[in-house]
Amino acid sequence: MAKIKTRDRILDTSLALFNALGEPNVTTLLISDELDISPGNLYYHFNNKSDIVSELFEGFELQMHDLLAVPADVSISLDQQNFFLHLLFEAVARYRFLYQDLVNVLSRHPRLQPKFRKILKLKNTAFHTICTSFSAQGLMTIGTEELATLCDQLTLTTCYWSSFDTLSHLDDRNAVDPGRGVYQTMCLMLPYLAEEEKEQALLISRSYL
Repeated sequence: MAKIKTRDRILDTSLALFNALGEPNVTTLLISDELDISPGNLYYHFNNKSDIVSELFEGFELQMHDLLAVPADVSISLDQQNFFLHLLFEAVARYRFLYQDLVNVLSRHPRLQPKFRKILKLKNTAFHTICTSFSAQGLMTIGTEELATLCDQLTLTTCYWSSFDTLSHLDDRNAVDPGRGVYQTMCLMLPYLAEEEKEQALLISRSYL
């Protein structure tokens, strides 16, 4: 078995600590102690904690850009949308430290702000593409203004569900439940779905509870 590189161990451990304790509460000393390496060894790979956050964000950004590249010229099924939401909330759960303290994290790391705004726009566009595909297939009935509002609500839910979920178990920030995020997101779409698709969507969404 290949040995994990120290740099990767630092990133993995930092991500786990950021998620469990909150990024502001984690220091480079705590990270090095957790890894049982010297602070000098950590600084050999990263100049400071901000560099660690930035590299973790790069991994998150790559995953989001790949996931949110929803093709606009294909017919999207409910099952495909369900799989999309599943992957989206799994990614949010993996990098939940970003979302649980979003405004403060972006304030402390301003170079991430334009990148996160781009991800927000990509999320909104992806939801718009999915709903437009549903409408074209007769699976959904929704007006232009309602569609814009719905896409904003869906984007908002994917951004703040992790923070909302954490409030119910502040004593254990590792107790995440991305499935409930999928459920809530699908429920937002239910009123606009055709009756047959609504029943199917309900069955799918309830499987996440």
